Amino acid sequence: MSESLFSWDLFNRVPVIGIIRNLSMEEVVQILPLYYEAGLTTIEITMNTAGAEEMIGHARDLFKWKLNVGAGTVCTKNDLEKALDAGAQFIVTPIMRKKIIRACVKKEIPIFPGAFTPSEIYEAWSEGASMVKVFPAATLGADYIKDVKAPLGQVKLMPTGGIDLENIESFKKAGAEGFGVGSPLFKKNLIRDKDWNGLKEHFKKFVEKVSVAG
Repeated sequence: MSESLFSWDLFNRVPVIGIIRNLSMEEVVQILPLYYEAGLTTIEITMNTAGAEEMIGHARDLFKWKLNVGAGTVCTKNDLEKALDAGAQFIVTPIMRKKIIRACVKKEIPIFPGAFTPSEIYEAWSEGASMVKVFPAATLGADYIKDVKAPLGQVKLMPTGGIDLENIESFKKAGAEGFGVGSPLFKKNLIRDKDWNGLKEHFKKFVEKVSVAG
């Protein structure tokens, strides 16, 4: 899809992928403008979220060329086709699926496959991953990223799972090129209370952390 070109300039400006999972369409409509205004540039909507395709389409329509909008939790070719038909500009998987990686590489769609061990990480990279999502990252800690980067310095890593304001800098210093952030970014209490100003200020803290860490 030529219209779905992913902007690496946007991503590299603030290399955080915010992960939307199990939020309502109404909440996503409220959150997206705040996300953009706070300075975040790349957002992922998981395919196991009810109405994910509609959310992806809405985000693309509203923030065309202003936000990178992608699909996460893509585990099958069927998930992939649905995501791309909805307008996803990039794909994220929780697991290593060669078929998904190869299909994305063929379509020139950035793919961030999930991997855990050094062997899985290297295999995903060898298949053409744009960046490898190391998941679950907090379980392993920032030193794991540093240790993997020692022999595999050419592999771009995006720790995901448990990344928050307290540890994001340590992962950046360990050599991570990107960060996948879910619930620590989309604070449930702020969304529940419809504290949209509070949520926007919370988003800004992540932007500041990444730039400070950089």
